[in-house]
Amino acid sequence: MALAGPSHLLSSSSSCLRRLNPLLFSAHRRPAWTPSRAARRFCAAVASERDVFTSPEVAKSFDFTSEERIYKWWESQGFFKPNFDRGGDPFVVPMPPANVTGSLHMGHAMFVTLEDIMIRYFRMKGRPALWIPGTDHAGIATQLVVEKMLAAKGVKRTDLTREEFTERVWEWKEKYGSTITNQIKRLGASCDWTRECFTLDDQLSRAVVEAFIRLHEKGLIYQGSYLVNWSPNLQTAVSDLEVEYSEESGYLYFMKYRVAGGSRDDFMTIATTRPETLFGDVAIAVNPEDERYAKYVGRLAIVPLTFGRHVPIIADRYVDPEFGTGVLKISPGHDQNDYHIARKLGLPILNVMNKDGTLNDVAGLYSGMDRFEAREKLWSDLVETNLAVKKEPYTHPRSQRGGEVIEPLISKQWFVTMEPLAERALQAVEKGQLIILPERFEKIYNNWLTNIKDWCISRQLWWGHRIPVWYIVGKKCEEDYIVARNEEEALAKAQEKYGKSVEIYQDPDVLDTWFSSALWPFSTLGWPDTSKEDFKHFYPTTVLETGHDILFFWVARMVMMGIEFTGSVPFSYVYLHGLIRDSQGRKMSKSLGNVIDPLDTMKEYGTDALRFTLCMGTAGQDINLSTERLTSNKAFTNKLWNAGKFLLQNLPDRSDGTAWDLLLANEVCH
Repeated sequence: MALAGPSHLLSSSSSCLRRLNPLLFSAHRRPAWTPSRAARRFCAAVASERDVFTSPEVAKSFDFTSEERIYKWWESQGFFKPNFDRGGDPFVVPMPPANVTGSLHMGHAMFVTLEDIMIRYFRMKGRPALWIPGTDHAGIATQLVVEKMLAAKGVKRTDLTREEFTERVWEWKEKYGSTITNQIKRLGASCDWTRECFTLDDQLSRAVVEAFIRLHEKGLIYQGSYLVNWSPNLQTAVSDLEVEYSEESGYLYFMKYRVAGGSRDDFMTIATTRPETLFGDVAIAVNPEDERYAKYVGRLAIVPLTFGRHVPIIADRYVDPEFGTGVLKISPGHDQNDYHIARKLGLPILNVMNKDGTLNDVAGLYSGMDRFEAREKLWSDLVETNLAVKKEPYTHPRSQRGGEVIEPLISKQWFVTMEPLAERALQAVEKGQLIILPERFEKIYNNWLTNIKDWCISRQLWWGHRIPVWYIVGKKCEEDYIVARNEEEALAKAQEKYGKSVEIYQDPDVLDTWFSSALWPFSTLGWPDTSKEDFKHFYPTTVLETGHDILFFWVARMVMMGIEFTGSVPFSYVYLHGLIRDSQGRKMSKSLGNVIDPLDTMKEYGTDALRFTLCMGTAGQDINLSTERLTSNKAFTNKLWNAGKFLLQNLPDRSDGTAWDLLLANEVCH
């Protein structure tokens, strides 16, 4: 494969260029480098190797179907391992771990291209270069894949014990988990595959447990019932990143809330997209400056179809007088904004929904009905009782995961207190210990960390890192629990406190996948054992390169965890690339039918042409991918082949030592 240069790191901005200098170029010119005799033998071998490289005497153009064979030869020769022979500071890049369930897409092709350029560039400059590869266990995605596989055989997850199910998942992983790794190799990634990691490896799992325990000991991990994003189908909390937001055509429902003690004309009309949540209303709110409703503030309203349940009418500046009718129903158990209003004002919180998406007993006659079925029935009943005003088409945001509508729901979960961690991560950028490229993303990073919320880290799954917490049989979970590194340690602690006859059981939840990936830059190098050679040699790492869309969900969390557990920022630079779009600038999606498969592209144009096309974009900007660009760059990579062909044809014969000595006497690179 042709070797691209580091030009992708150069921005048109002169200030950005100056900031990149420490990353790419040394402050002083290095002394001339003269190839060693080993290098001479290598060059001679390259010139004469016929079973690896296309013969320069015969080939008129580069046969890119040979790329895989060339790659395997590179790897077999150990060229991807860091070499300390020439000294210098290590250059280390931790690869963003791809989901073990995934298959190659253009996002992978982008980060592999850019990171490979960096690694090869510094490797050729003589620095010990390490690119750490690996995959993520992808808790939700992997569990879904295996559940679907079992369903095809007529088996439900709940038909198996937890141990039996996780055994099936491991079997699936052993059979299919290497797919994404092999596809990344097909892209030419010159990683040190002898150091490949998986987030459920023993070493990384040990790091996860240690991190949980240390955070808990500092009082930064706690358990509580709060509003989270809930997936009724998956039966688990999901992170903000796993929630997709899109525009949905639906309806705005207008209905009457009568004012208690008033006449038939004393009512307030409320507009909502989710009328089924009215059973969870705890107040009606208006803006204090809205004169239309001033006379009702301080009185009570009657919630429709609840047999006369009363809620207070309050004034709060959060209410937008221009939206709908200017009257807001406060349902804190089912809306993030309502939840914060209720917490601020000390209002009660009612939950009307079961975790499977059906309504619970709070909904009275609608109990047991599916949330969408209840919506239709409730509207029909409002019409019948003359409490319905109108229903009009309305486009509103839809929060979903895999097509399923996500519900805000009160649930008992484990959380990490983020504010003290975020403060140190902010200081790292402010003090120049961490440089974010392009620079404009600093503002996004700072804004998110400044307004950070506590992190819900528990997931109601069977596949993943089990939360290292054990409860005491017969005791309340919230009050009596043991945090330990394993069951033996937990039992010993429990017996010391409660006696030899005590019985314990482990928390059934697992940790959010992002919790383990937040430790990636140092868990892959041996932490918490800081005496490991890899940790001593290669930590902190040098560059973290990834898409700008996960700046806060992954990058910022790595920064926080790195500082917390190692005392150092885990990397000196963060380089953020843009998204890959189609030739018209549209985001690639299956629904649009514009997804370009990297594997198909490499078959048609070659890996070098694809990589060269991807690295031609401006730092941090989205790039439009077209067949015209690929065709042009395929021709360009062939020119590089011809240049190499010319060089190989003019190298001395392997046995001509005098000619090689004359050639090696020249300064060929710096």
